[in-house]
Amino acid sequence: MKTSRDPRIDAYIADAAGFARPILRHVRVLVHRACPAVGEAIKWSQPSFVIDGKIMCWVAAFKAHCVLGFWHQGMNTVLTRAGGKAAGMEKRTRLTSLADLPDDATMVRLLEEAAKLAASGTPGWPRRAVKPKPAAKTPADLAAALKTNKMAAAAFDKFSPSHRREYIAWITEARSEATRAKRLATTLEWLAEGKPRNWRYLSC
Repeated sequence: MKTSRDPRIDAYIADAAGFARPILRHVRVLVHRACPAVGEAIKWSQPSFVIDGKIMCWVAAFKAHCVLGFWHQGMNTVLTRAGGKAAGMEKRTRLTSLADLPDDATMVRLLEEAAKLAASGTPGWPRRAVKPKPAAKTPADLAAALKTNKMAAAAFDKFSPSHRREYIAWITEARSEATRAKRLATTLEWLAEGKPRNWRYLSC
């Protein structure tokens, strides 16, 4: 079977610090040895290894260390059971040299388990529940200004709570009355054109 390689990971390794390159290369080799069908991708700017679109594990290089992470929460049990150095790799570990990794045979076994979990369809690491933010209170000067501009008011009402919050924060965080008045006028202008607060960055 032909190994699937992502040239972006080649570039990532080439750009990494000298101590990191051997670690990144070795982990990559072991991942493909343990799971020949694995795919490669860049997710969150980090080399990641995926099975059927699901992340199996990922590796990243920083200024003074590398990090290897297993995506599936079931790896907690697997790594604890493995003992030794592997027990310290519950979700991620700091790697400064190849000596910080378990031996190759242990690594391959761990990666094989990670591959099985990724392919199993069971949930990976659970996401923390995020409480929705309360609706931002429209300041009196903005509310009064919107009453004078129907187009701006209509756009403001149609915007999502986050977009409305951006405008409100921009106005209320002004440090002077002059700045606040200028931002209020600009807000009406942009709203009348249907533009969100950060419209300049939408195409970036």
